[in-house]
Amino acid sequence: MVPKHQRRWPRLEKRLDVLPNQPDNLPNQSGSMHGNGASTLRRRLYVILEAGKTGDRASSIFDLSMVFLILANVIAFAAETDVALAAEYGVAFDLFNLVSIGIFTGEYLLRLWVCIDHPPLRRFGPVVVRFRWALTPSMLIDLAVILPFYLSLLFAIDLRVLRIFRLLRFLKLTRFSPALDTLGRVLYGERRAIFGALIVMFGLLLFSSSIIYALEHEAQPEAFGSVLRSMWWAVATLTTVGYGDIVPITFPGRLFGGLVMLFGLGMFALPIAIISSGFAREIHRRDFVVSWGMVARVSLFQELAPTILADLVEMLEAQVVEPGAVIAHRGDVADAMYFIVVGRVQLKFENRILELSEGDSFGEMALMDERLRSATITTMARCHLLALPAPEFRKLISLHPHARELIQKMIRERGLSAQTDNLENEIVEDRAAEKDT
Repeated sequence: MVPKHQRRWPRLEKRLDVLPNQPDNLPNQSGSMHGNGASTLRRRLYVILEAGKTGDRASSIFDLSMVFLILANVIAFAAETDVALAAEYGVAFDLFNLVSIGIFTGEYLLRLWVCIDHPPLRRFGPVVVRFRWALTPSMLIDLAVILPFYLSLLFAIDLRVLRIFRLLRFLKLTRFSPALDTLGRVLYGERRAIFGALIVMFGLLLFSSSIIYALEHEAQPEAFGSVLRSMWWAVATLTTVGYGDIVPITFPGRLFGGLVMLFGLGMFALPIAIISSGFAREIHRRDFVVSWGMVARVSLFQELAPTILADLVEMLEAQVVEPGAVIAHRGDVADAMYFIVVGRVQLKFENRILELSEGDSFGEMALMDERLRSATITTMARCHLLALPAPEFRKLISLHPHARELIQKMIRERGLSAQTDNLENEIVEDRAAEKDT
């Protein structure tokens, strides 16, 4: 006699055969659905310049090339200050500077062109978008890098001043370093604790300067003639640098100096501890940095309002999953919704296999209806995923009804909702039958 669960699957296979594969209307990484050739090219360049910070080969090559160019410019700036090197290689330095300015100018103009594909700004017109984009900190740095050169063509500017402005090119590295982005987010998240620590440190500095002034100003009026003068000794002692140019000579002053050193070891290490602990938490929470550009590569997010996207970026957890890893088993309780930034995953039903790739999402049905997983989900390649945990998912759809509507619309377009209802019931029945046997 054939077991009940084996008799049931031929009927399921027939029903699952009508399930669609990847939806045709989802945009892929190249942006092939975005209108004419110019918009397709613009969207591809947006991915390379802004969005493809993980998994996109062209974007990785561009970022690496720009990092090397920026570092080469910094080295050239330092080498040009040497008289001998400037005399021997002055022409080569000038030529390299011209080529660099040309590349940086082209990059700046391209970023202005592609910025209209930035999700938070899509509700504005192209002119407004480009104006607002030009005022962002990273674009202002890019402008400051190239503007002095063009101003020197119109006005007489001291070459030494222009060389100093070339140091601004080093600041462009912040755009290409995810670690610096993470550090900035940590500093912002811990700003209250850091501000409190700075207040304590300033109070300790003022207290140390005042006490050492009272103890030493008669013995050394030239070094400790005022509280302001005494602050130099206090800073050097609290930071345990101890230059030795100013030292207390009285017994009370030396005793107090020892106490200041001990206080400095603890208090000046406090901000470092706050930042390092926050940085460690951020690194453990996310395997890679989640940026606006990465979010823009997910088709569902492209229809969300900027206010929803701002909340969503903070809720998402970035995960890197190796090939062949099982993300979830069929019949498991759903704990998250996933969005594919890079890679491919396989949804394996009993007699049907679906494949999803970059820009797709999965796990939303189980969370929306609080049902069990209806498929086993396995990675087919190394995947960069954005996970939205179940509590955050419920918080998102409760705060933003429009997000709920978009997710429900996506489920209906895939045609999976009604077809997996009975499948989940059969999973439950099979488990009950296994327990009975």
